[in-house]
Amino acid sequence: MGILTVLWEKWVEFRRDFYKITVAAMISPLMYLIIFGMGIQTTSHGEPYLHFLIPGIVSMATMTGSFSAVAQNMSVQRLYEKALDQVMVSPTPLWQFILGQIIGGSIRGLYAGGIILLLTIPIRTDLIFNGMSVFIMFLNGTVFSTIALVLSFLAKSYTDAPRYTAYIITPMSFLCNTFFSTEQIPNGFRQAIGLLPLSQTSSMIRAIANDQQPDYIGFLILGIYLVVFGTISVVFIYKKKNL
Repeated sequence: MGILTVLWEKWVEFRRDFYKITVAAMISPLMYLIIFGMGIQTTSHGEPYLHFLIPGIVSMATMTGSFSAVAQNMSVQRLYEKALDQVMVSPTPLWQFILGQIIGGSIRGLYAGGIILLLTIPIRTDLIFNGMSVFIMFLNGTVFSTIALVLSFLAKSYTDAPRYTAYIITPMSFLCNTFFSTEQIPNGFRQAIGLLPLSQTSSMIRAIANDQQPDYIGFLILGIYLVVFGTISVVFIYKKKNL
């Protein structure tokens, strides 16, 4: 019931701010598609650049959608509304609260990625997006929801949430196999970037989109991120409860 309560809260928030959330999810990715996809006529790996770009944009949208849905909301609830303190004293198990936040954030990320897929329908490509693609998008959303949850516990003020976006999300948006291949990055730096969750997500979704088998190591890497940050978030919230 605790998980459903959190998801209901996310649904109410989404329904209230539907137009704002939808427009926000569309503007930046749409600009990237127009500027990079339409404005730069080039190829990547012998394919039209849009074939490389669209899977990257979809992956990026799931990241930004899930991260922003949790980071800003939790920061406000914890620092100003003191809603987290109310959760602490409620009968709701804290693990259910955390799981609800993660699932709710990942659904928001999946929604953002779905919007991009709808926007690219008029662009006639032979890219494939199937159930496996949706699962990877959802998994990527859970990873960035847990990262956002941890960072929201670390935030000292509401302004920290935009800073985390600038420090973490923006660099990954441009470096992690979204707008250009990481093969062009120097050794050492390339391998480090390749281990980031967005790099793995982009690679797997792009492989499926081009009718290839994804590298299943990516699932392992995303799973490790999910377990590590999920564990940290559980430790944080139970530590706060026992203060």
